Amino acid sequence: MPDVGEGLIEADIVEWKVAPGDVVTLNQALVDIETAKATVELPSPYAGTVATLHGAAGDTIHVGEPLITFDVGDERSGLDGSRESEGESVGGRREPVLIGYGVAEDEPVRRVRRRPGARDAATSPVDSTPPESARGPVRTTPPVRLLAKQQGVDLAALTGTGPHGLVTRDDVRRAHSTSRSANERGPSPLPPAPSRFVGREIASWSQGPREERIAVKGVLKSMADAMVQSSTLQPQAAVWLRVDATKTMELLGGLKNHPSFAGLRLSPLTIVALAVCDAARHYPGINSSFDDQNKEVVVRRYVNLGIAADTPRGLLVPNIKDADRLDLVGMAGALAQLVDAARRNTVAPSDMLGTTLTITNVGPFGVDAAIAILPPGTGAIVCVGKVAPAPWVVDDAVVVRHVAEVAMTFDHRQIDGALASAVVAHIGRFLEDPAPSLLAR
Repeated sequence: MPDVGEGLIEADIVEWKVAPGDVVTLNQALVDIETAKATVELPSPYAGTVATLHGAAGDTIHVGEPLITFDVGDERSGLDGSRESEGESVGGRREPVLIGYGVAEDEPVRRVRRRPGARDAATSPVDSTPPESARGPVRTTPPVRLLAKQQGVDLAALTGTGPHGLVTRDDVRRAHSTSRSANERGPSPLPPAPSRFVGREIASWSQGPREERIAVKGVLKSMADAMVQSSTLQPQAAVWLRVDATKTMELLGGLKNHPSFAGLRLSPLTIVALAVCDAARHYPGINSSFDDQNKEVVVRRYVNLGIAADTPRGLLVPNIKDADRLDLVGMAGALAQLVDAARRNTVAPSDMLGTTLTITNVGPFGVDAAIAILPPGTGAIVCVGKVAPAPWVVDDAVVVRHVAEVAMTFDHRQIDGALASAVVAHIGRFLEDPAPSLLAR
């Protein structure tokens, strides 16, 4: 198992893309692994034949342990932490490095004669539809396989519309709907829909087992460890505020057709993100963390803004590096890119490290407010609820305004109630009238 970066010590096998006996080319995709909430596709450092897979989907492999063994003829093989796989010279020839991409050989890579039926990611189009036995396992996720099984859809017959030909839930649902129409099944209801839990789809109440056990791995393991660490090591308190966000909504409505925002998604979260960064510039202490080992408080004058994203794999919190330097257009683009990457499962481990402040948005779920738990190593997390019409007093008259609640949880070791209250009030003023603050930047 290679070290994919950032000092990670283990990874879970998500899906093998090859099987023993397959002939592979240099840099062909071998396996998807999940570590630190990110899924990484490992390419082959060798051209040759797969001899052994040292683990199955769901297994946890530590860095340096054997992952896969190759037969490459007269070359030594194996992603197993051996001397040959660490980039040393063997017999005067450079060997592939451990991270899995390999190094340039002094001689061209030998072309390996492919056996009939072997798959090659470089030459086999993802949208071809031969029998599954000929083209290897369908590229999809376990929850989608479960949905296909429940709805009687043959995955091998589908053309995936996801990244790199990945079969998605929408692909399965479209196939099921088409099949029903073709067979004139009438208005009979679909099977009970599965629900989301710990980053997967679980069977409905009527179709699932009486008792189900789910292994604590991947996203679930990372979330559980982080929350236990946070709640046991960081004494936490919270403050919150109801805000008249009418001018924020008017500003967003007026900018939607502006050429500068073509192709970008503008939402209240964009303004909240700018407000949090502006508050950190005015009150740097809120952008701090407590270093218990060295008995120091670390104040950072840059904001790596974490954004909690609900994804098919569970809750991920990638961050926008140096978010405090972004203007409205830059923040809208960065948020769109970050959320899309999280939902496409293309977030790298480094994208979720170094967070200094975090925002979680529960508004899309129809929730007014929540008190979030601090991500470990940070000093504050801001939670924003839905923006909805509500009665509000303006000039001694009750009117209808767009109102939202903003809550902030903070580490009470270094952040006191006065500072936390000042920061939340600052965010509230920003949302009540964002234009002056945006123009002043």
